[in-house]
This record gives sequence, structure tokens and C-alpha cells, in this order.
Amino acid sequence: MATERVGAILNHLNPSSGLDRILAKNPDDIVITLAVRTPLCRAKKGGFKDTSLEYMIYALLKQVRERSNLDPKLVEDIACGNVGDGKTSYKLRAAALAAGFPNTTSAYSLNRFCSSGLKATADIAHSITNGSIAIGIAMGAEQMTVGGDAITDPFDPAVLALSQESQDCIQPMGWTSENVARDFAISRQEMDRYAADSFGKAERAQDAGQFDDEIVPITTKVKGKDGALEEVTLTKDEGIRRGTTYEGLAKIRSAFPQWGPTTTGGNASQLTDGAAALLLMKRSTAEQLGQPILGKYVSSTTAGLAPRIMGIGPTVAIPKLLAINNITLDDVDVVEINEAFASMAVYCRKTLGLTSEKMNPRGGAIALGHPLGATGARLVVTGLSELRRQKKRVLITSMCIGTGMGMAGLFVNEVL
Repeated sequence: MATERVGAILNHLNPSSGLDRILAKNPDDIVITLAVRTPLCRAKKGGFKDTSLEYMIYALLKQVRERSNLDPKLVEDIACGNVGDGKTSYKLRAAALAAGFPNTTSAYSLNRFCSSGLKATADIAHSITNGSIAIGIAMGAEQMTVGGDAITDPFDPAVLALSQESQDCIQPMGWTSENVARDFAISRQEMDRYAADSFGKAERAQDAGQFDDEIVPITTKVKGKDGALEEVTLTKDEGIRRGTTYEGLAKIRSAFPQWGPTTTGGNASQLTDGAAALLLMKRSTAEQLGQPILGKYVSSTTAGLAPRIMGIGPTVAIPKLLAINNITLDDVDVVEINEAFASMAVYCRKTLGLTSEKMNPRGGAIALGHPLGATGARLVVTGLSELRRQKKRVLITSMCIGTGMGMAGLFVNEVL
């Protein structure tokens, strides 16, 4: 395969690559000194339903500024992944200024579908590596109560007429989930059992307080039944349906019967509002400023595949990332894969040969929710926290990307 050939060439050029190189500590390493997120709240009915995107970003950036104890003037750029709001760059800039970052701190938004938060992380890391900036914040935020990624206007017929795969790019995500289930013989029973496992892991993790070190409290306002706004402080994820069982999930009707019988509201990711953020800089900078080092960004990559089965993107992105870094999945302790749909999650787990204990040990988007632009960053926040709990080292996060791509990132825990 081309990916394996590229990996072999890179390894030949860099004979010191492999696990030892990944774990080594060098002054120019890109490190993460703060990794936090908001609670994930149910779209349209949860704690953020009456909160604007810009307020959510502001509230999280304010927490980043206060918790980092870093002079905000030192932060040179902020990248925010978002999918559903075309005005995010305006809102991010206003939110950053309101949160106490000076006008010398630049900011921009980006959209790489569900991997937007991971792409923001890679962008900031690469900017630091090439000397464009010294310190930056990578984040993702999504207000799915009012946004989303549905295509409302048809594409130009001349474009669609040239390629079936061009037409496949506008298939709704539920349709692609059914394609994966059909093409790879993933049964409704497997999907429901996977979803029940995700809910169970998330419920146990929440009860054990395992999310407490990654979630920062956010104070906002929620409209009551009388229409009056009430101030609340949000501290817990809302999507975890306690006591979920396979038997209960098996009774839920298909969400997309026009495309297939397997995907339901119980075995697919939830519509969610939320945000996550990472503070990045070089190791030498962190040591000079007395910043705690939580983890190291090692590398990331993307890979393409057929749009109609976009959900299996992690199965092409992860092997490519492993080859680039000359490691195997045996070297990786935790793998956080976005659970867009149970069909793709089941396929990814089988194809990559992952155990339930290694893949999404605290549950995933089926149980916790999937704020589109934020999940890529949220996986890093959760994965690093889980590595600290397990006293393990190596993390891979990976996303499927609409229109047929995958993205994966490699990180190392430094708190043991």
C-alpha cells in the first residue's frame, strides 16, 4: 500500500523513529499545558440550549486564561473548529477579547467537519513548530441547538453529473451509516450491544468522578417553562442515559427507514452543545514559564476514502499515522475514536483489532454526545485524562470526516 511505502521511506530517513523517539523529551517538543472542556449538554433541551456560541467560547476561554496562570499577552493565536456556524470567526474574536485576551492575540475558525477540533490542534502545533507563533490555543465549539451540517441547497448539476462519488458527498450521515452496516455486514444487534457498552462505560466513569478533572464549570442562563431566564452552573455531561440496556435499545425504531433498518436514536451519536480547548507551546517555553506539562503532541495525518462509507475513516487514518511514526497499535495504550454511529464504531473496533478496554474506555459520542466541531479536541482532553488515570503513556485520537476522510492524532501523556 502507498501508506506503508511512505511510512517505510520516512522510517529509513529517520532511523531513530519508533516508540523510543515518541517518548523522548526534547526542548522543541510541542506540549499541552492545559486541557479542559465544558460539560456536554443535550441540544435543544439541555443546559446550553439558550446559550449563544460566542458566550460558550467566551466562558471556556475565560477558564483557560484563569486556570493557566499565563499572561494572556503571550498567547499569539487561537484556532477554533466549528461546523455549523459560518460566522464563527467573528464570534471567536469577540469572545477572546471579552475573555481577557488582548487584541494582539489573533484568532480564526476552521471547518474540517467532525475532526475540526483535532485539525485546530494540529494547526496550532504546526504553527509553533515552524516558528510562526510561540504559544497558541486550539479549541472546538459547537452549538447544535441552532446549527448543524445539513445541506439545504443542491449542488451544481454539472459537478454532480461528473462523478458518482461527487453525488455521494451529499448523502446524509444517517445514510452513510446504513451503507457501512450493509456493506460490511454489521448487524443491528452488534450496534445496539456496542451502544449499551458505551452508555455503561460513560455512566461508570461519571459515577467514579473520572470526568471531573477535564470538565470546567460553566455558568449560563436557561429559560424555564415560563420563559424566564434562570442562572445555572453546568458541571456534568447530560447525554448519559443511565441504566441503558441492550434490551431497551433493541426496542427503538429505525431512525432512517428509507435508507436501512439498523441506525437508531439509541445507537448513534447525540446532537450536543459543547466546547473543548488545549493550550500548546514548546517544552522549552513551558519550562521557562513554569507551566505544567500534561502531554505532548507528536503528529497527525489525514486519509481519504469513499464518501458513501465515510464513517470508517479511522481505519485508514490510524494505520497511516502508525506507519509514519514506526509504531503499532500494541504501542498505544488508549484509542479514542469518535462514535458517530455504532455501525462505524463496530467496524473500526473489529478492523483495527481493538478491545473495549482500549477503545473509548469512558464511552464515546453515543453516550456523551457529539458537538461536531468540538469533538476532535474533546477526544484529546478525555484521552489525556484517561492516560493519567491508568498511568499509561500513548494516545491516538481519530475521527471520521463527512465526504469521506479520516483524521488521526498521536499524543503522549507526561503525568505519571
